[in-house]
Amino acid sequence: MTGCCPRDYEQVFGEKSAARSARRFRRHGLRGSARALVEMAGDVHGSSVLEVGGGIGGIELELLAAGAVQATNVELAATYEATAAELARERGVEDRVERRIGDFVADAGTIAAHDVVVLHRVVCCYPDADAMVGAAAERARMRLLLTYPQRRVWVRSGLAAMNALLGLRGSTFRVYVHSPARMDEVAEAHGLALTARRRHGLFWESAAYSAT
Repeated sequence: MTGCCPRDYEQVFGEKSAARSARRFRRHGLRGSARALVEMAGDVHGSSVLEVGGGIGGIELELLAAGAVQATNVELAATYEATAAELARERGVEDRVERRIGDFVADAGTIAAHDVVVLHRVVCCYPDADAMVGAAAERARMRLLLTYPQRRVWVRSGLAAMNALLGLRGSTFRVYVHSPARMDEVAEAHGLALTARRRHGLFWESAAYSAT
């Protein structure tokens, strides 16, 4: 999910990327920050899950296996849809997963609230963190889970160089390093309190918020 156009999004997250992600998921399941985010979700028994930019849907599938009853995924472009549908069929949960194509922030008014809302490596692909986190928090009845780049100097420098390269290639896709403190404030303004923060290696960080 990103502020760029679907064509540029598909150049970065295309069908080949979806196929690679599916192969890794089938062989190893969730790993790294994705696995950690599922753990940070806590008890999801009987819950509904909304994921923004969930790609092949691995996190949703794991949360359904852990007891969630229904999952909705909102994706900007359609490049992951066929692979995600195949994985859901393999897990026998295709009737419990709804996938929608659209800009989550722009379409937020048409999306129902869910118990758990997940944004794994998504906020960094959207220029307006307030809008993205705010829209997600408004739809989180119980918990909101985020994963984003750590706010380190070298991370920001490296992503600035990557963005410059993308610009030279004519792409509008960009990666952003937003302030965790500001995202905390936005979540808190919507009735959610930070309950956990965890770093994954030298790049990614996750935060969990719960309804107060």
